[in-house]
Amino acid sequence: MYVCLCQAVTDQDIRDAVDDGVQTVSQLGESYGVATGCGRCQQMAQELIDERLSEKQFYAA
Repeated sequence: MYVCLCQAVTDQDIRDAVDDGVQTVSQLGESYGVATGCGRCQQMAQELIDERLSEKQFYAA
């Protein structure tokens, strides 16, 4: 699903970015432009980042 319509960034794009080292919405904005337009996607992007980081910690343990 599209999370950031302004930049056409999907939830999978965000998960992949976290797998590549992104940990904040600011970093996501630098790489993909997320939350740099209208900003409506910021909360959903943060939730996806947090979710993916939690998954990575769970599987690393």
